Amino acid sequence: MKLSPDQTVFWKHGFIVINATIVWTWIIMLALIITSQVITRKLKTNIQISRWQCILEMLVTGIIKQIKDVGLQQPKKYIGFLGTLFLFILTSNICILFPFYLPPTSSLSTTAALAISVFIAVPFYGILEGGLLAYLKTYVQPSFIMLPFNIISELSRTLALAVRLFGNIMSGTVIVSILLSITPFIFPVVMSALGMLTGVVQAYIFSILAAVYITAATTKSGKPENISITTKK
Repeated sequence: MKLSPDQTVFWKHGFIVINATIVWTWIIMLALIITSQVITRKLKTNIQISRWQCILEMLVTGIIKQIKDVGLQQPKKYIGFLGTLFLFILTSNICILFPFYLPPTSSLSTTAALAISVFIAVPFYGILEGGLLAYLKTYVQPSFIMLPFNIISELSRTLALAVRLFGNIMSGTVIVSILLSITPFIFPVVMSALGMLTGVVQAYIFSILAAVYITAATTKSGKPENISITTKK
């Protein structure tokens, strides 16, 4: 039994390896691109809209609301990154019902790449919001002695993001594979449904944590709003 799609190798030449993780990742990305192009090519602004546009608007509105609830008051600035994270992880996780499918999120290389993307995005948005100097100052707050602890915190939460998603998806895939070989048909179907639910929850948790980290970076390094106080004479 293969514990990771990395173990399924389709082609190898020297250090270049094409495995199931890469293949399924590109298939999912291609599917998301084609689906978005098909849905958005005939968008309407009147009352009579298509069913797909209705679903898309509900999805985008829901993501924007969640981003705003976390604390990012301009969610449209971040929906491109956070929305893409959520949709990719969600699609990767809920496709487990398809035969021969191996979720790329059950590979540590994929979850590590996603976590590194968040690791890069946090200082990027922090610097974009308040500038490089203001962001760097957040590492020595409330005092300079906190510098190594803040750096360790950045690295450890990146590792936690990768391992949490990898562990949950990989374990669910392994359990379903074991049950398919030793139990009747109906029980693995139930477990697959639970696996899909877990996949949805994990996509939500990963995206929300990314939004929380970005919120913390932009709040600490952001420029304070100008508050004007007027008094009546």
